[in-house]
Amino acid sequence: MSRLPLQGVKVVEFSHMVMGPAAGLVLADLGAEVIKIEPVGEGDKTRRLPGSGAGYFPMFNRNKQSLAVDLKSTEGLELVRKLVAGADVVTENFRGGVLDKLGLGYEELRKDNPGLVYLSMKGFLTGPYENRAAMDEVVQMMGGLAYMTGPPGQPLRAGTSINDIMGGMFGALAVIAALYERVHTGEGQLVRSSLFENNVFLVGQHMAQFGVTGNAARPMPVRLSAWAVYEVFETLDDEKIFVGVVSDTQWAAFCRAFDLEDLASVEEYRTNPGRVAGRETIIPIIKAKIASMTRAEAASHCEAAVLPFAPINRPEELFDDPQLAVPGAMTPLTLPNGKQLPLPALPVEFDGERPGLRLDLPGIGEHSASVAASLGYSPEQIDRMLEDNIISAETAGVLSARG
Repeated sequence: MSRLPLQGVKVVEFSHMVMGPAAGLVLADLGAEVIKIEPVGEGDKTRRLPGSGAGYFPMFNRNKQSLAVDLKSTEGLELVRKLVAGADVVTENFRGGVLDKLGLGYEELRKDNPGLVYLSMKGFLTGPYENRAAMDEVVQMMGGLAYMTGPPGQPLRAGTSINDIMGGMFGALAVIAALYERVHTGEGQLVRSSLFENNVFLVGQHMAQFGVTGNAARPMPVRLSAWAVYEVFETLDDEKIFVGVVSDTQWAAFCRAFDLEDLASVEEYRTNPGRVAGRETIIPIIKAKIASMTRAEAASHCEAAVLPFAPINRPEELFDDPQLAVPGAMTPLTLPNGKQLPLPALPVEFDGERPGLRLDLPGIGEHSASVAASLGYSPEQIDRMLEDNIISAETAGVLSARG
């Protein structure tokens, strides 16, 4: 894209794990200059997480610069204060009070920069829980999502960091709204997003269902679906496919596509309520029909009839998905070991184009020297700060004493 919506916006990011970096990712992909503050030398611990955390850093830290700095040193703190004084936005998702103790809380920073928008991402918003520790799994359990996801009596967390990611997205949305308001007022403000309230927003439809019907929502695996055909079916080749039929028009198309004229002719099944009432008869017939086909054959029938369907894919299979082979759908990144890894681009288009890669994943402190230079530090001062470990820089995967 020749011009990105947030071009010219400067963001200083104090973050780790997922929620904070996810907010920074959204702002960075939309064009903001995002400078990630990392601990001097060792960098963000998220870089070294094993197992299910191994993908956190590469997924959420593209298009960012890295400044590795010792915030416990007077000189390092002064450098960061200078950086923030010329910034539009600060984002942070550390434990409550951590940045305040360093003099990097909102009330302190706004004294030198009254136009600053300060995003604080926490487990909870204002209320009796706001000082509790939280993580995605905690709020999924207490916020009803785990109950809705697993079968009865077996609460199950969703298969991704859904609240962390969406909490970051809502944080980025709040930042953009505050920047828009600043155009009119000239003033910045403190904005907050959270894990728990985000989770409650996600299950709001189930809360509304209870309010409207008086009936509590049942866990998804045993719910009474609003539609008769809306489930996963086994296929001849021991694969699985999801098929949904959500309108009377789609029912007619489904029956034609799968040669189920006998079902199509039943008057009671011409409307969705009738089909829901007749599920015990309909579903076994459909299961037998789809079980006689390969997944590819069933998918071909659904696609030809313009029906909602989906093969049951694993995440690693998405690298070969033809939809994601479209230019711009994936962002090519370089891992520290030199391996090239395409990861999903921001899921939005602007006049048919998707925001892409401007900066690859940064090394620890890769931009320390250039950020310091932009603040007026001389080459000699920068060299001394590198030698004194006030800042550190990484080149080609090796920490350098001189950047």
